[in-house]
Amino acid sequence: MADTVIEEVVASLNTLDRVVDRLTALLPEHAIVFLRGDLAAGKTTLTKAVAKAKGVEGEVTSPTFSLQHCYGEGLYHYDLYRLEDEEFMQMGLFEEFDKPGWHFVEWGSDALKAFLEGAGYTVAMVQIAPHGTQREYRIEI
Repeated sequence: MADTVIEEVVASLNTLDRVVDRLTALLPEHAIVFLRGDLAAGKTTLTKAVAKAKGVEGEVTSPTFSLQHCYGEGLYHYDLYRLEDEEFMQMGLFEEFDKPGWHFVEWGSDALKAFLEGAGYTVAMVQIAPHGTQREYRIEI
């Protein structure tokens, strides 16, 4: 297994493109990105910034009740807050990860992350935490 790459970026809403630039540099074309942070940490905000950088037009919102949003080809956003891993699998959402592109997963469990890594997927983690008036984004790949 390759060494883990860890980068930390501190950014405000106005400089979120720095985080997107690092993700673009670090992630392969097909990856699953677990977004971790407290409520209102900025998980969906980061997904919005990535969508904007990829040329997605239109509103980008949290898929809290729909579980998944697809933004054009190659950008997927999941919210598993109210969903157990078994339910996720039974609903057939696991197969969605085979679609090429970036898959952003909010509230994914450690067990799901380990399963996906074991299945051969490239899985990254972005931990989001307050840092004064900004946020710190810890990227692990």
